[in-house]
This record gives sequence, C-alpha cells and structure tokens, in this order.
Amino acid sequence: MPSTLRLYELSTEYLQALEALSELDDLPPEAIADTLEGLSGAWEEKALNVARFVRNLEAEATAIEEAKKRMEVRARVTNNKAARLRQYLLGELEKTGLRPKAADVALRVQKNPPAVILDDETRIPEPYRRTQIVTTILKAELAAALKAGQEIAGAHLEQSQRLVIA
Repeated sequence: MPSTLRLYELSTEYLQALEALSELDDLPPEAIADTLEGLSGAWEEKALNVARFVRNLEAEATAIEEAKKRMEVRARVTNNKAARLRQYLLGELEKTGLRPKAADVALRVQKNPPAVILDDETRIPEPYRRTQIVTTILKAELAAALKAGQEIAGAHLEQSQRLVIA
C-alpha cells in the first residue's frame, strides 16, 4: 500500500474492504484478519503521524503566544520610556521657551484642544447623558439549572466530543 495515501483515503479503503470482506462467505477468518490488520496498520500509522503533527503545531502556537507576550511587555516598556522622555522634554521646553529644530526633527510646545473634566457626574443634566442596559447571560448558573433537570426556554445542554492526544 503506498504511503502517499491520505488518512481519509485510508479510512475509506478500510471501510470498503471491511464491507467487501463481510459479504464473502467462503473466505477463511485468517485471511479476513490479515487483510484488515494490514489496512488498519497503515491507517493507524498515518493517524499517529497526523497526531504528532498536531502536537507540533500546538507547541509552535504556544511558543508564538509566549513570544507575543514578551514582545507586548517590551512594547509597553518602550512606550512608557518614550512617554517619560516626552514629558521631560516638554517640561524643559516650557521652562526655556526655546524651539530647537534640525533637518530631521523640530520641537515646539502646542496647546491641546480643551478637554471636558467631570467634577460630579451626578449633577450632569439629562440631555448630556445616555443610559445603556447591558444584558449578560449567566451561563454557569444556566448550566447548573439545566443539569438539575430544569427545563429552560431558549437553552439546552449539548454534549460534544474532542480529540485527546496523550
């Protein structure tokens, strides 16, 4: 059997052979067992190789996530350092009133647009408010009630399966 067959092709071939062998009455049991063993051996090897590949991909994804976290920390530290230096430079420019410039960079102090500061939110008139209602489904409580046998309109429990690669 060529090793270039894909797992789904091996699955189909195995099921077809199983069906064909079950229809033959005069085939000795040893021949049936040998045929199925050969097919299942190739299928099992392919399935195990797919599982190994899945493990490698999951390990790579984990390594990428860890690298991403490290890069996020580096970015945060670098941004904080830039913000501190920017604040320091602003203070020094305000102190001196100077406006240094070069071919690649120019510095000046500029006023920002006015910002709204809320002194007491409770005193803000109604036309300047918007109330939002947020609905949250409590899935853990819902699951507990359903498991306890309660019937709840709009929800039900569903059991799924997953592959475990041990």
